[in-house]
Amino acid sequence: MSTRREFIQTAGAATVAMSALGAQAQTPARPTIGIIGFQMSSETHARVANAAEAAAKAKGWTAQVLNSRGDLAANTSSFDTLILAKVSGIIVCMGKPVEADAQFKRAKEAGIPVVTVMSGASPHAAFDIAVNEYAVGSDAAIYLMDQMTYRGNILTQRFEGNTATRIRGKVLDAVLSENTAVKQLGTHTMARTASWRDDVRAGMTALLLRHQGQIDGIWASFDGQAYVIDDLLQQAGGGTRGKPVLVSVDGGPETYRRIADPKSFLMATVTIPFERMGAEAVNVMERLVVKKEAPGTINAGPYIYMSSELVDKTNVAQYLKK
Repeated sequence: MSTRREFIQTAGAATVAMSALGAQAQTPARPTIGIIGFQMSSETHARVANAAEAAAKAKGWTAQVLNSRGDLAANTSSFDTLILAKVSGIIVCMGKPVEADAQFKRAKEAGIPVVTVMSGASPHAAFDIAVNEYAVGSDAAIYLMDQMTYRGNILTQRFEGNTATRIRGKVLDAVLSENTAVKQLGTHTMARTASWRDDVRAGMTALLLRHQGQIDGIWASFDGQAYVIDDLLQQAGGGTRGKPVLVSVDGGPETYRRIADPKSFLMATVTIPFERMGAEAVNVMERLVVKKEAPGTINAGPYIYMSSELVDKTNVAQYLKK
């Protein structure tokens, strides 16, 4: 499955898509859903968007995936295109409800329900499909502490531009504040750019060189960052698995492969059910658009939570079989 999907390349293409979507949306029996992936070069964004698209098409619906390419202006344009097309509903994958508040509000005023995935709540969206990021952050942080026997030095690779990764970092900070024998020697915060892998590589290379021989653990806010760090550690040579301990969050085939690989430094992840979250967003949209259920009868609050699980060497085999 491709992790990079390019749609709506030009204003002309956007107009064609808008016209097609608008025509299809006139048929109530066949809803038309717009799906916005904020950064489809990110594996997790693509997994949610592709799963939502597949689930919608399995119901006989029309689904159009738009890629904002990590750009807020493009994200606004994607929203505007779907609102003008009068689609039946909009699903936003890892979006920016605060920055795109005006677009969320416009969709609500137009009577178009919005369901987000791992984006944070918005007063203008029906629900956000999420995992409990406080629990996820706790699982990852405590696993790292356990492997280090609650003492030693760590590096952290953060990302403040997403609600989920930001919460994970704050939970880690709370854990560190209560375990003072563990010291954070350095941290790098990923910039919000399309070339995020290069950013992580440059930042972590500098930290690894500066603190060579002193690092017992490394915490990454999501698996994509951990892949870059793992590759750096393997290329450097001289280390052994678990020294340092590398822990992250997300899950997926590549992550499970690395956890099972004795040459990899990636020891554990907290797996998030991205495909199930994309499918659940479509199920919720069906209840809102087709069955006309009131949001309050679907869920009591703005978040619909799904379960997560810590995966390490003790249970990775069952995930590799999936």
